[in-house]
Amino acid sequence: MIKSMTGYGGAKGFSGKTAISVELKSVNSRHFDCAVKMPRVFVSFEEPLKTAVQKYISRGKIDVFITIDSSNSDDVDIKINRPLAEAYITALRTLAEDYDLSEDGRATRAIELARFPDVLQAEKREADHDALLTDICTVLAEALCGFDEMRVREGEKLRCDITARLLEIERLTSAAEEVSPRSVAEYREKLETRMAEVLQNTELDESRILMEAAIFSDRVAINEEMVRLRSHIGQLRDMLEVHEPVGRKMDFIVQELNREANTIGSKGNNAEMARIVVDLKAEIEKIREQAQNIE
Repeated sequence: MIKSMTGYGGAKGFSGKTAISVELKSVNSRHFDCAVKMPRVFVSFEEPLKTAVQKYISRGKIDVFITIDSSNSDDVDIKINRPLAEAYITALRTLAEDYDLSEDGRATRAIELARFPDVLQAEKREADHDALLTDICTVLAEALCGFDEMRVREGEKLRCDITARLLEIERLTSAAEEVSPRSVAEYREKLETRMAEVLQNTELDESRILMEAAIFSDRVAINEEMVRLRSHIGQLRDMLEVHEPVGRKMDFIVQELNREANTIGSKGNNAEMARIVVDLKAEIEKIREQAQNIE
C-alpha cells in the first residue's frame, strides 16, 4: 500500500473553552520538511508538533496551520490596583474638605471609583500550556488521520497507473526481443548482397560472412538488458505492495530502467527497434513522474 506525498487534512477541537483548529497540507519534496504556523506565544510547541507529524510522514513538504481562539474562555481575572484606588479616595476626600463640598459618600462609591483609569485591571489567567499542548496534539492526530486517508487514496491511483505502465513496458520488452534477432538476419542478408556486388562472380566466403554476422550479433545483443529490465519491473511491482515508504527506492529503479532503455537504443540499428525504444522511454518517463509523488 503506497501513499502519495500530496494530501490535506483538518480537524477542530477544544481545550477547555479555547477553540483549536488544525489544517495540514503537503506537496512533494525529497526530504521531510515540516513548517508549523501558529501564534508566536506558543513557539515552544513547534518541535513536539513536528515530531508528532513525522510519525505519519517520512518525506514531503508539510505545512501545519494551527489556530487557537480563546475569546470565549473564562481565564480572565479582574484585579484592583489598590494603591491607585486609595490615592484616588484620599484625593477626593481632600478635595471635598478643602472646598467644603458635600461628599454624601457619593464621590467614593465603588462604581464611580472604578471609572477612574487603571483602578480595575483585566488580566488573563496564565494558561496551562502542558494541557493545551496535549489537546492540540489530540486535534492534530485527528487531522493526520484524515490526511493519511487521503494520501492512501491518492496512492492507490498512482499504484494502478504505474501497474498499467509496467504491463506496457513488458509488452515493449517482448517486442524488442522479437525484433533483435531479425536485425541480425537482415544484417547478414545485406552483408551477403554487398559482398556479392563487390566480388561479383567470385564465390562468397561463407565463413567470413558468419564471422561478421557473429560480431554484429554480439554487438547488438540485448539479452542482458532484457533480463535486467524484467528484474527491475519485478522489483517495482513488489514495491507497489509494501506497507512502507518506497518513493526513493522506486526513483532509483526507474533510473536503472531508463539506463537499460538507453543501452538498447544504442544497440538498435533499425527503425522498428528505434520506435520500440522511444515508446519504452516514454512509459518509463511517465512512471518516473508518478514515482516522484510517492512517499
